[in-house]
Amino acid sequence: MVKIRLRREGAKGRPFYRIVVADQRARREGAFIEVIGTHDPLKEEDQTKIDLEKVDKWIGNGAQPSDTVRSLIKKARQAEASA
Repeated sequence: MVKIRLRREGAKGRPFYRIVVADQRARREGAFIEVIGTHDPLKEEDQTKIDLEKVDKWIGNGAQPSDTVRSLIKKARQAEASA
């Protein structure tokens, strides 16, 4: 199964995440199919950038987002609607 999930990058104590489409059997920092966004939890303002068109394409093809990514997508859609 294909999952949309976070890939951790950044230094120890300074996390930075890429939102990727990957096979569920791949390791967290392992192989992935496509990068569709980024998330920086240390910034005070919302620093999540997601390509919602790619998200819709992958979900339409059967990819399942993780719980965390699902909430980030929901926030991105709300921010886009209010802008």
